[in-house]
Amino acid sequence: MYKLHYAPDNASLIVRLVLEELAVPYDCVLVDRSKNEQRSPAYLALNPQGLIPVLETPQGPMFETGAILLWLSETHGYMAPPPRHPERAMFLKWLFFLSNAVHTDLRQMFYTEKYVGSEPIAISGYRELVKERLRKNLSAFDGLVGTAPAWLGASEPSVLDYYLAACLRWLVLYPIDDPSWFNLSETPNLLTLARNLEIRPAVISAAEAEGLGLTPFSNPTYACPSEGGAT
Repeated sequence: MYKLHYAPDNASLIVRLVLEELAVPYDCVLVDRSKNEQRSPAYLALNPQGLIPVLETPQGPMFETGAILLWLSETHGYMAPPPRHPERAMFLKWLFFLSNAVHTDLRQMFYTEKYVGSEPIAISGYRELVKERLRKNLSAFDGLVGTAPAWLGASEPSVLDYYLAACLRWLVLYPIDDPSWFNLSETPNLLTLARNLEIRPAVISAAEAEGLGLTPFSNPTYACPSEGGAT
């Protein structure tokens, strides 16, 4: 039994989607961001960075989304090319690129003041740089769809598919004060990937649990979760 420490529509969503796709039993523990529970001593004992998610496993608590996804795929032998597979190296480099570049830039877009201060001109200027990087990197992923036969846009989703789909969702919705800067039509192959995922039982279940609506990736709306809040 796994235990996922989550907040609705946060990075924990990616892990929930993969757990649902794997069809393994897990419990959820809400980390109430409105009460800053991610900074509580109990949570910091699980993740000293105070970031969401944490997945408690038989081998101890895990944090860092990319690491959790890789561990789950290896543990269950599904949703990624296995070690020594010819596609393994290609898959790993794109998984880590998504985690280290795209996901990191998303965080800097959403919480820009933490990086450059509260001056509006500084925030605006820095966001423009990040937007340029995001568009370039997403275009690279868009071109990759269809050339990666077993792990991006295939009939059976990989952990990378779900990681990308969640990032696409957040690109459309955030920052709240500038939500229209990105349109999914800019990445048509990724849009198709997102639509194909939305009909899977794993996505339907996760979307219902976190109040994400019927089209959480291709036409996202702000979350209306039954508990907690996304921001």
